[in-house]
Amino acid sequence: MKRYGTGLAVTVMAGGLAGAVQAAEMGAVDEPIKLAINEWTGQHVTTHVAGEMLEAAGYQVDYVTAGMMNQFQALADGDIHATLEIWSSNVSEEYAKKVAEGTVVEIGDLGLEAREGIAYPAHVADLCPGLPALDALRDCAQVFATAETIPMGRLVDYPADWGTPGADRMTGFDLPFKAVPAGSEGALITELRASTEKKSPLLITFWQPHWAMSAYDVKFVDLPVGNEACFNDPGWGSNPNATHDCDFAPSRIFKAGWAGFAEKWPAAYEILAAYQLAVGDQQPMMGAIDVDGGAVDEVVARWMSDNEDKWRPVVDAATR
Repeated sequence: MKRYGTGLAVTVMAGGLAGAVQAAEMGAVDEPIKLAINEWTGQHVTTHVAGEMLEAAGYQVDYVTAGMMNQFQALADGDIHATLEIWSSNVSEEYAKKVAEGTVVEIGDLGLEAREGIAYPAHVADLCPGLPALDALRDCAQVFATAETIPMGRLVDYPADWGTPGADRMTGFDLPFKAVPAGSEGALITELRASTEKKSPLLITFWQPHWAMSAYDVKFVDLPVGNEACFNDPGWGSNPNATHDCDFAPSRIFKAGWAGFAEKWPAAYEILAAYQLAVGDQQPMMGAIDVDGGAVDEVVARWMSDNEDKWRPVVDAATR
């Protein structure tokens, strides 16, 4: 798996976190802690590592499938107790409402250094000279046209229930592209694989950390730095008639929980609040699952077994 990252290195930064964790009561160990499972592999890895840590502390854990955009009502109701990988760029307004009403609480950053943007496999620069400059897309949009988009180019956007960030950029920059939502994360990967194998043109909305960034040599288009003025004021930027004529805002990735979590499972709350993940640690596990066909629980369990000295101090600091 080293071709996809730096190897299965430390995921929990024990030395820095253990000192910040406070020993706490265990709470309701006879009741399972329900962790949300969303639609992408990285989130599965993130959540299972957290679950393994909670189980090592003596808790029961259930994994509950929940859509990223519609999980917050279940979180507010206590039907789900924590969600471990929320991306600020895609979080719904429902999340802010639940936090404001006090039924959902944020439990700290996950620590992933992330990026999202308009991207392409490296070979596409040969088909559209001038990339990664934005104006290159304006000049060669027809290269990306398909039967469903002609005469416009095609952008493969995120699945519909992830929002429309790619479409927003096509409108914002007034580019002659039609954004077509992918059916799933797997569909995005299929597009990348096919483009790489056939050396065909592809423009796609994508993100890191993801094993495919290395596997398919994915590059980002250079866009003006994103900021709040760009997202809210049409007068900002190159297009006076639209917002989002800039790059994605730097993504903050964080964790949240049911408001009653800390009271019901105090030590578990301390563990999840301290839990951190690094891009170089998550991506290889994603590759072991999506490329090599490993099961999420087996890949994560192997890491846990091989690196107990890296995560055990965090668990111990919360429970002793």
